[in-house]
Amino acid sequence: MTERKPADVSHEDWVEHQIRQAERRGEFAELPGRGKPLPGNETEYDALWWVKAKMRREGLGQERADASASLVAVCRRDAEELPAVLARVEDEAEVRRRVAELNRRITDLHLMPPPGPPLGIPRFKVGEVVREWRLAREAAARGRPRAAGRD
Repeated sequence: MTERKPADVSHEDWVEHQIRQAERRGEFAELPGRGKPLPGNETEYDALWWVKAKMRREGLGQERADASASLVAVCRRDAEELPAVLARVEDEAEVRRRVAELNRRITDLHLMPPPGPPLGIPRFKVGEVVREWRLAREAAARGRPRAAGRD
């Protein structure tokens, strides 16, 4: 029969007491794997281990995760390069079209179910991008390059 925890003893102390008693009785001496490393602990830590394990359990191939990661990487690169790309565009309608297309891709990636890395970037505000584009063009027309992010 299991002993009851005394009222004046904390749960932690009571559990530790129970473990020490079981060790003295030798109840842990013949456990399988005793003295060996935990299985699966021989590789480096992977932050996405749980995603990969779920993919294996559900029969999803690594190629889907790789494709998703590739789409995310391309979209992040395009978002980073957007100001430089727009600097070469002459027409405001084309600026709006390119930002809208990139926003569509960002939305699609936000809605894409796992697996794959999170995108981690928000959609662009078209009006703000166009305003920055106009200011950069005006500064270039005056012969002064405009510093990024400054008014």
